Amino acid sequence: MRAAYSAGAVATLLENGIDFSWVAGISAGSSCTVNYVSRDAKRARDSFVDFMGDPRVGNWLTWFQGKGLFNAHFIYEETAGPGQVLPFDFASFQANPAEIDISAFDCASGEAVHWHKADVPRLEDLMVRVRASSTMPVLMPPTTIDGRVYVDGALGPSGGIALDAAKAAGFKRFFVVLTQPRAFVKHPIRGEKIYRWDFRKYPAVADALAERHRNYNATKAELLDLEASGDACLFFPETMPVSNSTTDVAELRAAYVLGLAQARSELGKWKEFLGV
Repeated sequence: MRAAYSAGAVATLLENGIDFSWVAGISAGSSCTVNYVSRDAKRARDSFVDFMGDPRVGNWLTWFQGKGLFNAHFIYEETAGPGQVLPFDFASFQANPAEIDISAFDCASGEAVHWHKADVPRLEDLMVRVRASSTMPVLMPPTTIDGRVYVDGALGPSGGIALDAAKAAGFKRFFVVLTQPRAFVKHPIRGEKIYRWDFRKYPAVADALAERHRNYNATKAELLDLEASGDACLFFPETMPVSNSTTDVAELRAAYVLGLAQARSELGKWKEFLGV
């Protein structure tokens, strides 16, 4: 839900006609990625703001029912079709020549799996992969695709920031939207024994959770070095008034407004970096 703030950056890019030919996102960033590529600023906002007011999004009751604290199947796979509460413009997504990279964590192999446009010929193919990338361990049930079981892509080697995917695609300069302030440092998870019990069938998940703080902090340090050398433009929230599980719509609206205002204030810097 911190993406309520960074959705303001997505909207600012779209309202200023800034188009990238390659876009990557992990976890909530996968939603931001597909909304950006479909050029839908309204959906970029609504996905993390007003939509949270729908009681079907999830709560402790859906968690006890095995559907997740966030009801992932409803959020990603029941809402995106025509006439649904959060329709996705799949035609515009397909028409945009930009390539995408969204990733999830394979529970059995312990590896990050990356998907691109060729992997998502149908709306349902896309949304189940966005769901997989966004599946927070324990808080959401794992997502199964073609017999493989996946959880949140942030458990991969980059710690949730898609810098490794961009480098693998051959890029040397990077525009990155983050969801934590510049001074943020990720710490080790608490309750590791609980995670190891929950994922006793998939020990690679517990191992990845234990390493995630190191992976995230290392990727962020690399980004800061790239920024210092002029090879990265980074959007860090000046503040982060919500948590990853905030569902209060008023709080999320306020976060979006703050993110939008910051993004607009940084637009000149972005254009200078991008040469547009």
